Amino acid sequence: MAAVDFDLRFTYVLAGWEGSAHDATVLANTLTREWGLQVPPGKFYLVDAVYGAKPVLLPPFCGVRYHLNEWGNN
Repeated sequence: MAAVDFDLRFTYVLAGWEGSAHDATVLANTLTREWGLQVPPGKFYLVDAVYGAKPVLLPPFCGVRYHLNEWGNN
């Protein structure tokens, strides 16, 4: 598992899980480790849709298709 900031710099990396481990299991382990992923108060992480919504995680809405052309030419 890896977390990056908006400047595309790694802020957290957790290696060692098997590829067959479920993403939610790895995330739960990451959030409960003593030196695990720390989410600053009032902040959140944008995550993949496989993760459930939590106070610190913001997944996309299920069933909504997002397209870049909806956000203008920039």
